Amino acid sequence: MNRRNRNEIAARVARDIPEGSYVNLGIGLPTLVGNHLPPGLEIFLHSENGILGMGPAPASGAEDPDLINAGKQPVTLLTGGCYFHHADSFAMMRGGHLDICVLGAYQVSATGDLANWSTGEAGAIPAVGGAMDLAAGAKKVFVMMEHLTKAGESKIVERCTYPLTGIGCVKRIYTDLAVIDVTARGLEVIERVDGLSFEELQRLTGARLIPAPEAAAA
Repeated sequence: MNRRNRNEIAARVARDIPEGSYVNLGIGLPTLVGNHLPPGLEIFLHSENGILGMGPAPASGAEDPDLINAGKQPVTLLTGGCYFHHADSFAMMRGGHLDICVLGAYQVSATGDLANWSTGEAGAIPAVGGAMDLAAGAKKVFVMMEHLTKAGESKIVERCTYPLTGIGCVKRIYTDLAVIDVTARGLEVIERVDGLSFEELQRLTGARLIPAPEAAAA
């Protein structure tokens, strides 16, 4: 079975970010999206630790230890980029000023509920961080994740069993197997990887799927 690798998932997400958008990329996998935004498009990347106008990751050896994102990874700053107080950054997140946020997830439910901060395991980091603010405040929430856990269980489920980050907030799910919209009709599959049938995708998914009219292999 064909699967998108992590950079291919990130590139697929980047294709859906329109010019002029203000976008927050969550910690972990979503940070890769910044490396795949088309050059020349004016897209403003925001980081919750107080940056607007982030660029792609720096070249090896060109890292600035004082310029990092919320995940403590080195980043670059585009011309016109700026820094500001942490409180101002959260005001942007909570005030509805971000067009899109891209988050990772442990689970997404059939109705767009998001669980991405805790699995309840002993020793897990006991903090939701800024994910709850982003899930509630961004105009659109995209989730980017692998379709299955390491144990082979679906991360797309009828109902989340992990602590929730947000309720009904996810609009689109990008995995290594498909792109799926959360709609009033249900989970609409708008794209599948080449060679993957709808029936096989359904077998691997823990919630009912429906094909969107334009659904296709990619």
